[in-house]
Amino acid sequence: MELFEAIRREYQFGVGTIKGVARKLGIHRRMVREALADAVPKERKIVERVRPKLEPAIAFIDAILETDLNAPRKQRHTAHRIFDRLRIEKPSIEVAEATVRAYVREKKLKIGLIHREIFVPQSYTLGHEGQVDWYEMFAELGGEREKVQIFCLRSMGSAGAFHRAYPHASQQAFLEGHELAFHYFGGVFHLLRYDNLKSAVQRILRGSQREETARFIAFRSHWGYQAEFCNPARGNEKGGVEGEGGFFRRNHLTPVPEARDYAHLNELLREASQQDENRVVGGRSLSVGAAMALEREQLLPLAKEG
Repeated sequence: MELFEAIRREYQFGVGTIKGVARKLGIHRRMVREALADAVPKERKIVERVRPKLEPAIAFIDAILETDLNAPRKQRHTAHRIFDRLRIEKPSIEVAEATVRAYVREKKLKIGLIHREIFVPQSYTLGHEGQVDWYEMFAELGGEREKVQIFCLRSMGSAGAFHRAYPHASQQAFLEGHELAFHYFGGVFHLLRYDNLKSAVQRILRGSQREETARFIAFRSHWGYQAEFCNPARGNEKGGVEGEGGFFRRNHLTPVPEARDYAHLNELLREASQQDENRVVGGRSLSVGAAMALEREQLLPLAKEG
């Protein structure tokens, strides 16, 4: 409506020609003629596209997205995850992933599920930096839904990651998660970057200075690595581990996983981490697993017991 008004005003009080109005407003001359013929635009018929390949999958996709309305916000399905489930659970349906993605985007807009990801590629030296954080997820443990705390350590060089589930994000779990992660990677990173976790930081001082907890200082000294902390409210400074948590949750913890207990759940997390070693991240030439193998040579040696 506003465009038609602008066309008529420009024709009457401005350039005065159909060709001139079209050039000035960046539109087709046919639209200028339509606006001059009638101030009210004609209703346009929306032709629904026939999607014979997608049609058999729509009920399956819709059911998943309807379930997501009641799922934890960070454990909802991405279009890629839905496509994977479609291939596994409905192998007789042959449809392209791009078609599924387009339909999922359209459906999410209708029911209010919208997700947008931004990835900024960076370059890191193998074995130099790891990032540590906690994230939350839900799991069915012994038939009961529980909120679970996941310790995550991600290598910024190889993109390998270690995930470990705990009932609470305690300091004991925090330190144990480190030790298990070091053994998983086969060595210790030269530098670990943290948020201002209470398990490590007792008090935030001026600038980048932190008063670390005595137990964390002793632990760090034992394993021989350096620690750096993000500025308050600047989670983007450890975007690698935060992105890892989101990726892992969407691709391995959606729908909500079921396990007998924490031991069983951690077996599932380890298997999922090992599956991810087959991935090739971004524009890299090596798989995550191959990069991890090279990275082990650059890591600090594991600390001796005692």
